[in-house]
Amino acid sequence: KVVSGSVDGRLRLWNVKEGSVVGDPWEGHGASVRCLDWSPDTREIASGSEDGTIRRWNPNTGRQIAPPIETSQDWVNDVKYSPQGDKFASCGYDGVIRVWSKDDKLLIEIKGHDDVVHSLCWSKDGAYIFSGSGDMTIRKWQSIDGKELVVLHGHTNPVRSACLSPDERHLVSSSEDCSVRIWDLKTNQQVGDPLLHDDELLAIAIPSDGRYIASAG
Repeated sequence: KVVSGSVDGRLRLWNVKEGSVVGDPWEGHGASVRCLDWSPDTREIASGSEDGTIRRWNPNTGRQIAPPIETSQDWVNDVKYSPQGDKFASCGYDGVIRVWSKDDKLLIEIKGHDDVVHSLCWSKDGAYIFSGSGDMTIRKWQSIDGKELVVLHGHTNPVRSACLSPDERHLVSSSEDCSVRIWDLKTNQQVGDPLLHDDELLAIAIPSDGRYIASAG
């Protein structure tokens, strides 16, 4: 099954084999849904919206499992559960990364980017968060205290998406500069030349075997 978010503010659960919507749309957001993430145990889904809220949903009922979180982020561009499922992080137009507990308490605000933060990903052990920003950088942070550890420079336009390779030796990023870039996280340097599209890129993903990179714009 797949869950999608829409400009109409609704989420929809899909039967992939049949290509059909399962049940009624999930209603709650007051503006476009910008991002979604499944919890590691698949028992809940978090969504972020242009209404500035994060909402958590029961995928079996399509109902919210907690009151919405008012993030103060204007638009919520990304929300990601930690691999342990005990917390989740959000980012948005205020340039701040926020980490929340499962009972929706704000644990920490991570500041350092100079522009919108578009994308987040966690290390497998939950110790680090990586972020891509409109300031054209990718940054690595300690999730426990928000300490900035690394700043990766190279993109020439906003970084829209970033993800780790399965072995966590590399990070892959995509940008409005029409490029995909691969980073060696031991040296914090680019690997090879940028991989180029004909237009700006919005998303990047790596399968679990790490053999390919999928990029979309």
